[in-house]
Parts: sequence; C-alpha cells; structure tokens
Amino acid sequence: MNDEVIVASVLRKDYGEKHTKVTAIKDVSLKVKKGEVILILGPSGSGKTTLLSMIGCILTPDKGEIIIDGENINNMSEKELSKIRREKIGFIFQSFNLLKSLTARENVEVNLNLIGIRGKTAREKSAGILIELGLGDRIDFYPDSLSIGEKQRVSIARAIINDTKIILADEPTGNLDLKNGQKIAKILKRLAREYKIPVIIVTHDNRIEGIADRILYLEDGRIKDEKIISF
Repeated sequence: MNDEVIVASVLRKDYGEKHTKVTAIKDVSLKVKKGEVILILGPSGSGKTTLLSMIGCILTPDKGEIIIDGENINNMSEKELSKIRREKIGFIFQSFNLLKSLTARENVEVNLNLIGIRGKTAREKSAGILIELGLGDRIDFYPDSLSIGEKQRVSIARAIINDTKIILADEPTGNLDLKNGQKIAKILKRLAREYKIPVIIVTHDNRIEGIADRILYLEDGRIKDEKIISF
C-alpha cells in the first residue's frame, strides 16, 4: 500500500524574465506520507512559501511534477485545481483569515458550503470539530471576541472540516506566544496522527521543532539539509 500523499519531483519556479529573472525554487523533490509532520525552515526569501504554494495548487511549477493523493496536477485546468484545493487541501495562515462578520462556527461552515454541504448537517459538523478542538464555549463568538490562540484553532477547524487529505500551514505560530504556539503545534501533530493527514509547516519558529518527523532546511531555493527525527 502506497502511503505517499504528496510526490513532488524536480520542481522549479522562476519569477520575472531575462535579466530580471529570479529562480525561487531549484530542483526540489519531496515525498510526504500519511500522518507525517514536516517543518520547512529557512531564511526569508529562501523559497519556503513558493514551495508551499506549488504543493497547494496555488502556483504552477515551471518545471517538474506534483502528484497529490494519486492525481498528477501538472496539466489540470484552474477549475480542476480549485476543486483539489477545496476538497483535498486545508490551509492555515499566520493571519488566520477569519471573516469578522461570522461566528466561529459560521467561519468553519463556509468551507462545507463550498462543497455543497449546508443547513443542519453543516452546523452540526462545524460545531463538532470546534468542540473537539476545545472551543465548545466559543462556537457562537465572533473573531474579535476570541483570543489569538482561539482564532488559530478556529482556522485549524476550518482547514480540516472537509475531511482534507493534506494540511499546509504558513507560519501558523508566528503571531502566538510560546504557550499558545506550542499548543497549536501539538494540535497539528495530534491531527496528523489521528486523521492520517500529512502536515507541512513553513516556519521561522524553532520552538516547535519538537513536533516534526522531518525538518527540511531550504536555502536559495534548494533543500540544503534534511533532519529525520522519527516516522
């Protein structure tokens, strides 16, 4: 049985043309298994977010191949890529990206609505995942009434509500203090194991290295080093 959910082969991504061209990712290859937690570390401008965006079907590689959950995404239309993003990839951001006019439950519900799940089913499923993440008493709170750590847990709930196959997190602890950052990191590790979801985290936060199965060090668009911790 093949446990690889992500297979990226010899990826390259350029920005600009001719004398202004900058290569953000150079010949990066990566395989990620179910339930695996990978941290991608590196200085600003090293290509971390570009790599995450290609895996997340937001950017198209100029060269190389990406296979997500058995599907080659290279020649997909934007409509097909959008479907992959909606149904298979959960995104978590440093800035949370919650809608201020919606409650915690409604923010999670939005992702269910996008795949056609509405009404009582969507309300109950959204409430259930928030309760699982320790937000049972915050379900009807608006983002402005939530703490920073609570906002990030709502964004995690939103990311996994569609039974996603992959979690991609861009600096998920960047706005959090040590206690909340470690709490969020442990939640991501637990979800990876319980749901067999690979979690890829781009971060500058070396305080959360303890949750990783592998750490990739990116520099000048290349993987310069890899540290295997477990898995």
